[in-house]
Amino acid sequence: MSLKALTILGSTGSIGLNTLDVVQRHPEQFKVFALTANHNIERMFEQCLVCQPRYAVMLNEQAAQILAKRLKAVDCVTEVLAGKAALEQVAAAPETDYVMAAIVGAAGLLPALAAARVGKRVLLANKEALVMSGQLFMDAVCEHQAELLPIDSEHNAIFQCLPLQGRQGVERILLTASGGPFRQRALADLYTVTPEQAVAHPNWSMGQKISVDSATLMNKGLEVIEASWLFAMPLERIEVVVHPQSTIHSMVAYNDGSVLAQLGNPDMRTPIAYALGWPERLASGVAALDLFKVARLDFEKPDFQRFPCLNLAYEAHARGGFATIALNAANEVAVQAFLERRIGFMDIPRLVSDVMKLADTGTPIHLEDIIIQDEVSRSVSSSWIKNNRKL
Repeated sequence: MSLKALTILGSTGSIGLNTLDVVQRHPEQFKVFALTANHNIERMFEQCLVCQPRYAVMLNEQAAQILAKRLKAVDCVTEVLAGKAALEQVAAAPETDYVMAAIVGAAGLLPALAAARVGKRVLLANKEALVMSGQLFMDAVCEHQAELLPIDSEHNAIFQCLPLQGRQGVERILLTASGGPFRQRALADLYTVTPEQAVAHPNWSMGQKISVDSATLMNKGLEVIEASWLFAMPLERIEVVVHPQSTIHSMVAYNDGSVLAQLGNPDMRTPIAYALGWPERLASGVAALDLFKVARLDFEKPDFQRFPCLNLAYEAHARGGFATIALNAANEVAVQAFLERRIGFMDIPRLVSDVMKLADTGTPIHLEDIIIQDEVSRSVSSSWIKNNRKL
């Protein structure tokens, strides 16, 4: 068996670290071709020493210069590149077989799309790529015969529960949500929550941005949009189910009354290993699920009043791609502002709603239009923050 070469877009983040953990358990199957990061020099330096990739890409050019000097000083053979173009270069390089697309936010769209356009196996952990450019991205996957495998635990679970061919008998997708840290918090108390409280997810260890998205349930809204594109499923057949234990990662309901569920401990190494090894399964290092320890499984309907971001995502997808681009851009700006204490927690859905209303109806089919809508929405969001005081 020949080694599969892997490029990890976003190697210093949570998904990147978990990917390297799985890969290092199977040195007979995988080698690392390229690693990329924004500006985490220390962690990238350590990864280069361990993995010896051909390329390390830093989005931040100053960080790239510092990293190159440090690697040269220890005679590491890794070549350091810098900038956005370099991300696309390593994602589309002929030497790589698999691309883990784990850059958070809109910044991950172009390199993930570059990988799809040259027919790679794309392990998609960047949900924003489909939220922003669902039609364009799926068309590229189809046209260039790329393999698109979802890494989000929910979408990976759905993928495992669907038929191998077609969608025969599928009635609904049941997308599970933990409910985040504020599932039972009184609505009035949400106006005063702090960034520290919002990032303290009860089940998962994640980065700050995705943790806040989980607290607002925007993350689940983005996943609804992603699921619709990934599995060609209309909105009315995608249902969010709050499941606090995060043991069932998602379910698929069939027309004969069957409901298939994928269960496991809340550890991202499981979906990563599944996508790396598909159609075979690889050992992931995740402990076996102890059903006796879990003891119970609870399910609730989502509270759209407490979590308006979830409803905004449904509305945006119903309106089309321009609205989902605006939704994502406004949310990214709003979350960053909240983390910096420039707006309050409940300002996030207010900002997103106002910016989304300004977007056109319909779906863009050209990359230039997607980028323009994203830029405009970010600019409007920044103006909104300047002109609206913190609640």
